[in-house]
Amino acid sequence: MASNRKYYTFIVEHLDPELEEWQALEYKAIAQESKDAGSIFLLSGLHSAKDVERQLSLPAANLTEASVESLYRDSARQRVCLLDPKAEKDLSPDDGELFDVFLFGGILGDDPPRDRTGELRKLGFEGRRLGSEQMTTDTAARVARIVVLDNKRLEGIPYVDRPDIEFSSAADPEPEANPTESVSMPFRYVKGDDGKPVMPTGMIELLASDADKGILDLL
Repeated sequence: MASNRKYYTFIVEHLDPELEEWQALEYKAIAQESKDAGSIFLLSGLHSAKDVERQLSLPAANLTEASVESLYRDSARQRVCLLDPKAEKDLSPDDGELFDVFLFGGILGDDPPRDRTGELRKLGFEGRRLGSEQMTTDTAARVARIVVLDNKRLEGIPYVDRPDIEFSSAADPEPEANPTESVSMPFRYVKGDDGKPVMPTGMIELLASDADKGILDLL
């Protein structure tokens, strides 16, 4: 029996000259979750796709040095939705019928926002908001998938806003049992089944390893 399920492409246009470790964790999370959802993930605008392929251990098909400006020209842009904090309308399940591609400008998670998405807005892609709270790039992609694939409205998604993440010193012999430090994350996250913010695998360990830095120095 043929399926009527629609398939989508989720693109992150990498807007930084380098690929930081925390970005790598976010991109790998988006890639895996997109694959699990039967969707396509593409990381575009890379300075060196070969270098990023080695760093992320992702298939070459998920990576391109081409920009979205060159990938989607003229009328093709009408099917691309830019997730834009300055858009006039919020993303809704109905947008799953209007768009095939959902575009994110890495990095979304600036605090305060620096409007990095403006570099893509000027290209003429139609925009949608994901609410008023700042999100990390992987959270933004996660929320967009929930809206268009699960037909949930933004207000129906459980969130954790600006959570304090506890972790232990790397020198602690039982780090998981003895949280000794915490860091406040200035973003909105999807709430997991365990009530905790959904974060990329390895992110808490990265935060712990850089505990001597402020979170905004790390990001």
